[in-house]
Amino acid sequence: MKKLSRKDAQEIIYRFFESQRIESAQVKKIKKLAMTHRIRLGEYRKRFCKKCYVDLKFGKVRVSNRIKQIICNNCGNKNKWKI
Repeated sequence: MKKLSRKDAQEIIYRFFESQRIESAQVKKIKKLAMTHRIRLGEYRKRFCKKCYVDLKFGKVRVSNRIKQIICNNCGNKNKWKI
C-alpha cells in the first residue's frame, strides 16, 4: 500500500464530504485517515454522529441558550455544539 502525503489525504477527505451520501463505515475510515495525518475536520465533524457515525441530516434539531442539539435517529445520542 502506497503512503499518502498530507495534501493527498486532505483532498480525499474534502472530496468525500462533498458527496451527498455518507455511510458510517466510510466515515470511520475518513476519520482515521484525518487523525493519522493530523488533519482537522472542522465543520465536517458536525455532519455525522459522534457515537455511531451516521449522517445527521435527518436527526431532530433543537436550539436553546446558544446551543444547537441534534439527536441521532439511529442511536439516540445527543450531539451538541455552540452557536
